[in-house]
Parts: sequence; structure tokens; C-alpha cells
Amino acid sequence: MSEAARISRALARFRRWLRRVYVRLVRINDTPHSIALGVAIGIFFGFSPLWSLKTLLSIGVAWLFKSNKIAAAISVNLHDLILPFMPAIYLWEYKFGFLAMYGHLPRRVRFWNLALRDYLHWETFFSVGRPLLIGSIILGLPSAALTYLICRGLVTRSRVGKARRSGAAS
Repeated sequence: MSEAARISRALARFRRWLRRVYVRLVRINDTPHSIALGVAIGIFFGFSPLWSLKTLLSIGVAWLFKSNKIAAAISVNLHDLILPFMPAIYLWEYKFGFLAMYGHLPRRVRFWNLALRDYLHWETFFSVGRPLLIGSIILGLPSAALTYLICRGLVTRSRVGKARRSGAAS
């Protein structure tokens, strides 16, 4: 099998998977606003570097904002699609957060001389984690807002189309 055929099959599988996720989100029995807000909350927390807490935080915030918790859980896991790009995204988040905190970009970013045990110390969290968290907010908010608008439009369009089809069939 040629490389082009493999890529074509992989893209077809990806499109089918994305379509199933779309159908799952659209069929949630809730308002378009609630579904879109849940998706936006999930996307926002998808940018967070708090790996083990992303899903719990998105469901908790969705509950606080009375949005759809299922949509939040689905969309926070959708963010795993860009997992291979997350190191670059985390670097951008760190740089944006550093710029927001200190007014200039870091001269040189060096994470490789930190051992795993160094990440468990509070000093490392405050020196590396704080700019990373602030940068994740800076990148996550516009992404969540754009996602909200797109998702609300898609869910509304789907519901209107479904109502037209069922009205025409009557």
C-alpha cells in the first residue's frame, strides 16, 4: 500500500471519528447555549497544563455555570487530538505568560536541565508553572470563545435542519 493511500485511509478514519463526535454532541438533549458553553469550557481547560485535573475541572466549572457537563468532558478530551503539538503549545503558553508577567520574553527557555523531581518542588512551580498557567489562560480564553460561537452555530443549524425535516415529513 502506498504512502498516499495510507494517509487517505487515515484521514477518512479521522473524518468518521470526528463526525461521530459531532453527532454525539448535537444529539445531547440540552439547549444550544448549554452545549456550546460546555464545549467551550472543555476546550479552555484542554489548554491547561494541569494534566490530571483537566476533566474534573471542566466538569466542575460546567456544573457551576449550569452548562452541559457531558459536552465539557467530551471536548476536554478532544484536545488530545493535538497531543503531538502540545510541547510547542506549552512553550507558547510559557512565553505568553512570561511576557504578561514580566513585560518581555524570556531570553532563553531551558527546561531540559530540570529533573522530574524538580517539577515537584514549589519553587519550580512558581518559576515555571505560573507563567505557563497564565499563558494557558491567554491562549485558552480566545479559543474557548471562538469554539463557543462555532459550536452554538453548528448545534443550532443541526436542530433547525432536523425540525425542517420532521416538519416536512408530517
